[in-house]
Amino acid sequence: MTRIDESKDFVPVRIAVLTVSDTRSMAEDRSGDTLVERLTGAGHALGARAIIRDERAEIAQQLRDWIADPAIDVIISTGGTGLTGRDVTVEAHRDVYEKEIDAFGTVFTIVSMQKIGTSAVQSRATAGVAGGTYLFALPGSPGACRDAWDEILAHQLDYRHRPCNFVEIFPRLEEHKRRK
Repeated sequence: MTRIDESKDFVPVRIAVLTVSDTRSMAEDRSGDTLVERLTGAGHALGARAIIRDERAEIAQQLRDWIADPAIDVIISTGGTGLTGRDVTVEAHRDVYEKEIDAFGTVFTIVSMQKIGTSAVQSRATAGVAGGTYLFALPGSPGACRDAWDEILAHQLDYRHRPCNFVEIFPRLEEHKRRK
């Protein structure tokens, strides 16, 4: 069971939203809009937003640029997580991960099963950590973005969420780089 500890203060994080698409423009980016609405509505800050083509090297470079930016704590991408030949977002994410958050894809599949049944097996949603930044790759539909945010990310990116959350361990993500 999860809960919000009201005795703790909310800690906003800075989130970048990356839409991966060969065809969408900012005006047509309903999935990106959904994420921006959700994250700002929750009290977090939009750190950056971009649309990039389905090109593995370009996606990975954008992720690396944002990981290096101290004004960004979290990156959420949408699109390119399916099974077609142009779906390379997962591979680009894995190119930059230092550690993969294996259970994220499993939990996302469980959430998706409740909404779309066995079609959930076609998603390769993934998450990881690199350079002290959390990265999440979500499918390109607004519904999938809503589900991921409402059922997983809203909780894990809330410092008050118990029994644990991603925000409370931010300071420890790069403890391996400190001298002993």
